[in-house]
Amino acid sequence: MTPPSSQSRNKVVTAHAGLTLDLDRYVPALVTFIANKLSNSATARYQREFGVNVTEWRIMALLAIEPGIPASRICSVIGFNKGPVSRALAAMESRGLIAIRTGANDGRTHAISLTARGRATHDKVIMAALDRERRLLSCLSRDERELLIDLLRRLHDNLGAVTGNH
Repeated sequence: MTPPSSQSRNKVVTAHAGLTLDLDRYVPALVTFIANKLSNSATARYQREFGVNVTEWRIMALLAIEPGIPASRICSVIGFNKGPVSRALAAMESRGLIAIRTGANDGRTHAISLTARGRATHDKVIMAALDRERRLLSCLSRDERELLIDLLRRLHDNLGAVTGNH
């Protein structure tokens, strides 16, 4: 969905006597629109070229950084519920991309790591992911990119203000 132009927004405001959002300025909508479009295009490309969807890629990227973490840590970092993460992990394990081992001290926890095949796939996908990021940010100067990253980190750190998870 493309945000409406200011001309069409004015028509909506005139046509309806109630409150309306300015989708050109409403930050949650802008962030969601960007995230959805990035996610959908990444899934299409990564599935076609590397055989993984964007959820699997996010998991692989995290496991490359933090090998041996439990599923709860994956859920916490990428912000998904347990169900989608569990399904993705099962699919990835069946394709030999990850290994899931029962924790030595606690049989209820599992350490998840990339296999050699998973690491090789990660190393291919990361090149495409970094290229996509470079192209996305190409409209910004170096200083603007740094400012954007700082602002996004601050918003991420402040999510508790709206999620109730302080």
